[in-house]
Amino acid sequence: MFPAVLITGLDALDVRFPTSRHLDGSDAMNPDPDYSAAYAILRTDDSAGREGHGLTFTIGRGNEICVAAINALRPFVVGRDVEELVADLGGFWRRVTGDSQLRWIGPEKGAIHMGAAAVVNALWDLYAKIDGKPVWRLLAEMSPQQLVDLVDFRHISDALTPDDALMILETQAPTRAQRTAELERDGYPAYITSVGWLGYDDDKVARLCQEAVAGGWTNLKMKVGGDPADDQRRAALIRNASGDDVRLMMDANQVWDVDDAIAAVRALAPYDPYWIEEPTSPDDVLGHAAIARAIAPIAVATGEHVHNRIMFKQFMQAGAMAFCQLDACRLGGVNEVVAVLLLAAKFGIPVCPHAGGVGLCEYVQHVSAFDYIAVSGSLDGRMIEFADHLHEHFFDPAVARAGRYVLPTAPGYSVQMRPASLEEFAFPNGAAWSTA
Repeated sequence: MFPAVLITGLDALDVRFPTSRHLDGSDAMNPDPDYSAAYAILRTDDSAGREGHGLTFTIGRGNEICVAAINALRPFVVGRDVEELVADLGGFWRRVTGDSQLRWIGPEKGAIHMGAAAVVNALWDLYAKIDGKPVWRLLAEMSPQQLVDLVDFRHISDALTPDDALMILETQAPTRAQRTAELERDGYPAYITSVGWLGYDDDKVARLCQEAVAGGWTNLKMKVGGDPADDQRRAALIRNASGDDVRLMMDANQVWDVDDAIAAVRALAPYDPYWIEEPTSPDDVLGHAAIARAIAPIAVATGEHVHNRIMFKQFMQAGAMAFCQLDACRLGGVNEVVAVLLLAAKFGIPVCPHAGGVGLCEYVQHVSAFDYIAVSGSLDGRMIEFADHLHEHFFDPAVARAGRYVLPTAPGYSVQMRPASLEEFAFPNGAAWSTA
């Protein structure tokens, strides 16, 4: 029986890590990021002391804007009974993302939507903790109809109807248990990004690639989008360090115009890229489609800056993405993630979530496990990004071994940070910043 738990408060924290000091996370668009989290805590009167923790990822300046967005959503959760909220999670999502005044600074995009993601995910974290399950299992054990009820089909029903979604989920339902057992035994396939940040020198890149391959990684990603000759030189370096059998992805982080992207990818083709990620503006659906046609059979991957299910629908309808790289907190939390997973299943597009940021690996291991178990039923072309940074700050950190994620077992959504980390990296007065 679900215990009576009241949400008594919502804390919104500005947490920033000075990753720019060592150029961790550096790419062509973002040369000096400070990986950051606008962090939400749902305080409760729960006798067991359980709280809901969620975050949205940024790269430094502007994190305070997402914190303000979290604070603006306080009326939707404070003073509410958790059992009442989880009894209608679809309705809760529509209320949080559909406020008639807050929608004017959205709708369903930007800082307010990212703030909504932190709050929505915090509720899912709390729900899963009370239920004693990791979020992936909580979702995977819901009935097909319960999952359909999570989704807002407004503006996507021309591509995916509730009946379509129900059919997808019912098709996979009879074999969920065997896929669950498989993931618990073998883990989920992954690729590693932290070998190829753009700001790393050649010796460090070569060493990291060699260490990754020796550690069992067969899928690596490098950043491109700088000087074209330098991109080609670094690609040759990585190929030489890692070998021809390794799958190599490339990520331009949006820096090219369409024609420049086509020319750049063609020049990099001798190094056998598996995909080119974010080759142009994340809002340019038709530009991505033109690039995809021009560079085939090299694939286009995108989605970390696609801000809602409606944009994902358009990318899929236009043939503009071969790999869907949804972000667990740029979308409006678990509910909208489920919507995009269902869209991807309808269009037959593999989901390889974006996880190159603080807390994102922790989030998306749940997303991909649920996708395989209950939605897609396939691992073909599917990998989760892994970046080997900042996991030590979490109670239940993501773990990847030999190129595969180990399935999380602790109740919740895995993003609860340690109090000492929240204190040390609080911006601007935490010890990490006051001594800078």
